Parts: sequence; C-alpha cells; structure tokens
Amino acid sequence: MRIQKLDSHTKRNLLEDLLKRSPNQYGEYEAGVARILEDVRNKGDEALFAYTETFDHASINEQNIQVTEEEIREAYELAGEELVSIIRKALANIQSYHEKQRQYSWFDSKPDGTILGQKVTALQRVGVYVPGGKAAYPSSVLMNIVPAKVAGVEEIVMVTPPGRDGKVNPNTLVAAHEAGADVIYKVGGAQAVGALAYGTSCIPKVDKIVGPGNIYVALAKKAVYGHVSIDAIAGPSEILVIADETANPRYVAADLLSQAEHDELASAILVTTSEELAEAVSKEVDGFLQELSRSEIIRKSLDNYGYILVAESMEDAIDIANEIASEHLEIQTRNPYDVMTRIRNAGAIFIGEYASEPLGDYFAGPNHVLPTNGTARFFSPLSVDDFIKKSSIIGYSREALERIHTDIEAFAQAEQLTAHANSIKVRFEDKEA
Repeated sequence: MRIQKLDSHTKRNLLEDLLKRSPNQYGEYEAGVARILEDVRNKGDEALFAYTETFDHASINEQNIQVTEEEIREAYELAGEELVSIIRKALANIQSYHEKQRQYSWFDSKPDGTILGQKVTALQRVGVYVPGGKAAYPSSVLMNIVPAKVAGVEEIVMVTPPGRDGKVNPNTLVAAHEAGADVIYKVGGAQAVGALAYGTSCIPKVDKIVGPGNIYVALAKKAVYGHVSIDAIAGPSEILVIADETANPRYVAADLLSQAEHDELASAILVTTSEELAEAVSKEVDGFLQELSRSEIIRKSLDNYGYILVAESMEDAIDIANEIASEHLEIQTRNPYDVMTRIRNAGAIFIGEYASEPLGDYFAGPNHVLPTNGTARFFSPLSVDDFIKKSSIIGYSREALERIHTDIEAFAQAEQLTAHANSIKVRFEDKEA
C-alpha cells in the first residue's frame, strides 16, 4: 500500500479522490435510470417483466413473481442447518440491540386543560431491496428487516433479482423468512425500485424503500425520493483505522482488506502516528494478497483508494478521521476510549484490536447499514427511527387558550395573516359583545 506523510496537500488530494466514489458523480447513468422508472410508472408489470428478461435473463410473470412457501422450504434445505443456526444467532443479537431503540408516544397534561404530546406511529408498508447474484448478503437482509419489525411496520415487502433459472439465492430467502419479510418478489434493479415507489398490479406501493444496491439502484432511489422516503443513497464501502505503535500490524492489515475486497471502489485507509507500523502493515498487506481469493479486486481497490497516512500526532489523526467521516472506523491505540470521545463523524466505531469490522457486519447487533462518502457528518446508521414517524399532539381547553389568545392574534397580525388571527378571535366573540 502507498505510504504518505499526512499534510495539507495529502489531505486535499485524499478528500477529492474519495468524493469521486459518490453515486452523485455518475450522472451519465441518470438518463437510463429515468427511462426505466418512467416505463415502470406508465406500463407497470409489463415493463417490470420486460426489464427482468433484459437485465437478469429470467422469465418472470404474474404467476411466478412472488416467492412461494415451497421455494422457502427448499431454500432451508439448500442453506443447511449450520447456516440457519448462525443466522438465528445473529438475528437474536440484532433484534436485542434494536429493541433498545424503541420510541414511545408521550403526553404532557396540565391542570388548565393543556395537553401536548407526540404520537409515534410505525410506517404501514416498507420495501426492502436486496441485491442478488454474486452480491447476495443474507446479513444485509437481517439488518434491513429487523429494525422495521421492531418498529412495528405492518407489511415488509422484499424485492431481489432472480437468477437465470428464476430462483432467488437460498441464503437470502432463509434470512428474509427468519427476519419476518411478509412477501418476497423476484425482481431487482431500477425497475424494482420503480415498482415499490409507484406500485404495479403485482407489487404494492410502499411508504419507504431501504437496502443497498448497485449504481442503478442507488440512482433510482434518489430519483423516487419524494414519492416515497428512502434510507440513503449508499456509496461504496469504506474503512478507516486509527492506530499507534501499540497496534498489531497483522490485525490492521487484515481489517483494511476486509473492506477492500467488496469492490474496486471500496476505500481502505490507515492513519497512524508510527512509521514503523505503517511499514509493517504494508508488508502484511502484501502477504495477505498472495493468499486471499479476491486479491485482484483488493489490489485495484488499494491502488485507487487505499492509503497509509503517517500523522505527526494523534490529534492530526483524529482530525483527518473526522473530515473523512468514514463508514467504518476502527481505533487500535493505547487508549482507544479516549480517542473515541474525540470522534465526531463515523458510521460505526470499533474499539480495540478485537472489535474488527466484520464483527459489526455479521454478529454484534448494531446495524451495518451505515452512511458512506462523508455523510456520517449528518446521517446515522439505519435504525428503528427510520421506520417510524411522529405526529405532534396539541389540545387546549378554553381556559388555557383564553390566557394567550390576544398574543396569538397579535403575532398573526404582525405577519399580516388576518385569517389566522380571526381563527383564534372568533372563539372569544362572546366576551367582546
């Protein structure tokens, strides 16, 4: 891996490089995505089936678009007891973590008849997009469905592209069934996002779409935002490790590569105060590349977006970490909790040498659907909050309103909204008579 001194020039070039990975930089695909969405909006299932034939080479129609109970039973046999057991263990951890995020309605009443509060309501129907083919990740199925179930969503509609044989990856189906998907449709790509956003005869319109996908899926979600809500526009995966001389270089190297293997746009960055560690990590990376199965993808990822940055101080390392606002941030230092308190921007923070990133991907419980491309500066991980909405509650007695009605009327008059003022005033006309 390339080793560079961290200075203002390096920082500027690094941040510019990382921004090139954003889905917002792929405008050349937007016109094609827009055509697909418009076709689905106008032609419904006809367009849905045609695009599935074109892109996935699968023949899907009204009779076979929905996954059947028989297909789910077959999926359990193909997945095997060991994987099913592991999925259930992970599911329990994820559910336990997200149950602590529950929010409840509250009301505050006063003796004068004033009632103020907040009503928390789960979304009625949510669409979960799950990638198919080689990028079949049952862990992401759990992460997207479980918080929706905990929130109390009434209906969870999952879509995922079929293989050429018209079937869905069995591991994906098992995870979806265990997590509680209500219905699963064999359709993917921008056309699936369009179906969820607009509704077709086969697929109902949803209130929100969540889940990762390729650039077409990301741009489709961006385009339908407003017709429905979305979780976020996901970019390529990324990891940043802050480490000092106490870190184990083999652990650090392994963790960097765990994200670099996702795809050629993935980013893996080490920021360290130790030149010796930087050199040792680079050597460990070279060694791992001789044995890992996805080494070709990893090499391209590291060539494009892999960095080892040597900082003069831990303060400088923390500053660049906050500017990058990485999706995954590992802290492998002598005092990791002290460093953690100074981190403002990160999707998920992993503390200590035994909290490696894949622990969060699969098993610990916190959600692995995280903000990317610097959006951790203002976005949070997927959570129960993403599947609820809040309504304000206001109730006033005549006595409570009477004490303040002239103030409200004066405020409305100051804004020249006389009908607003009148709406309050008419309630006390009897006192003026």
